[in-house]
Amino acid sequence: MKAVPIGSFTACHGGRQSRAGTARRAALRVGWSCILALSCCQAAADSGPDGQAAGAIGAGQAIPLANEFSISVQPQLYPTRADEARYADALEQAFDAGHRWLDVPQFTLLVDRNPHVQAMLIFWGGAGYPWRLLGASPVSTGLPGRFEHFATPLGLFEHDPVHLDFRAEGTRNAQGIRGYGAKGSRVFDFGWVRAPKGWGNRAISTLRLQMHATDPDFLEPRLGTAQSKGCIRISASLNRFIDLYGLIDQAYEQAAALQHRLFWVLREDRVTGPWSGRYLVVIDSQATERPAWSPAPAVTLPRTPH
Repeated sequence: MKAVPIGSFTACHGGRQSRAGTARRAALRVGWSCILALSCCQAAADSGPDGQAAGAIGAGQAIPLANEFSISVQPQLYPTRADEARYADALEQAFDAGHRWLDVPQFTLLVDRNPHVQAMLIFWGGAGYPWRLLGASPVSTGLPGRFEHFATPLGLFEHDPVHLDFRAEGTRNAQGIRGYGAKGSRVFDFGWVRAPKGWGNRAISTLRLQMHATDPDFLEPRLGTAQSKGCIRISASLNRFIDLYGLIDQAYEQAAALQHRLFWVLREDRVTGPWSGRYLVVIDSQATERPAWSPAPAVTLPRTPH
């Protein structure tokens, strides 16, 4: 999986990226190479489960992209170490239940749809490496109770170009809401999935599961509460972070390489490292009250369409 050379970058919404941002991405390209070199040096000395080489990230080393996440993504959440460990266990259980076993460590997205939590946690690990938290941010998942509103389904979902992503046009609906966020925001598509209806007989039906940004003015301030029709809403900055660094673009990059062309949906300025993943995991932690690390939005607003 190769990183695309970084040229001058024009943001999706117009205007040029700051020189500081461009410099950070250039440093990251160098950083991937350094981390991989360090991995080779450590392989002879360190061993992981089943005698495998332990690889690049040890307990005392930095998690890939952690500094960039802390700079680029807002808002952020800070789960306790105990919660982080519980979510890592849930992640491992989800892979086992889905009969998926990773060959290399990679990034994976975990969403806790519990109405008291409503958070995404980004982990790095797998393939014999312990799961370590890159960062966390509030989301909005499905809020049952009205026609065509689903509970966001639980399970392990693969991000594969058989269900091709697209980019938001930034158009407004009749209520003035940009449901997919600002123009150029990426809409991550996980295809048609089985999900419980949130109305009528509450039977299992089908939902097109997507993860996307939302209206930055009216809906983004509500992140941290269940609001959607069943999809996963995230902040504009988190959308851009996942998109720019290809956190779950493993299958897209492999397909693009085989076809000797780039999918139009992939950013030309993306900075893909060696640990792009392909999975989204949705769980319900069964929390009965708000954890201190995932507070409700400061302002609670009436629910709006989309």
